[in-house]
Amino acid sequence: MSTRGVVYVHSSPLAVGPHVEWAIGRVLDTPVNLRWSAQPADPSARRAECDWTGRPGTGAALAAALRQWPMIRFEVVEEPSPGCDGERFMHVPGRGLFHGVTGAAGDIQLSEHRIHALMAGVRGPEGLAHALERALGVAWDAELEPYRLAGDGAPVTLLTQVG
Repeated sequence: MSTRGVVYVHSSPLAVGPHVEWAIGRVLDTPVNLRWSAQPADPSARRAECDWTGRPGTGAALAAALRQWPMIRFEVVEEPSPGCDGERFMHVPGRGLFHGVTGAAGDIQLSEHRIHALMAGVRGPEGLAHALERALGVAWDAELEPYRLAGDGAPVTLLTQVG
């Protein structure tokens, strides 16, 4: 069984680009040559994205490989596949890695059990609102949005996992 996904490297220092390609290639077991372009939201950085195909769980492996470079901003999306939920990973320097389960439309899904746990662990409506925002990755989304907009129309590399 296989699934598909996308890696968005929203901003990376130029010198880190080859390391990013090597990390993605190691996970997918195939050489990777991304098409890097300017990142208007950060003129000192470059951006790239690639579509990938692989086994379920590849998104988590890609996120783990990329978080080795805490100065890059990235997202990894894995589409749902039979028996597996979709996932989105977002990384922002200084904020760390966010992971969320996604529905068919790509939106973050919170299970009944997770909501109950959030409700049990907070006091008052402000506390619940803050806990829900954290569980939904609102701060990560807000910080990444200017970098996402800069990627509209950018070139995409297509990759397939070997084996």
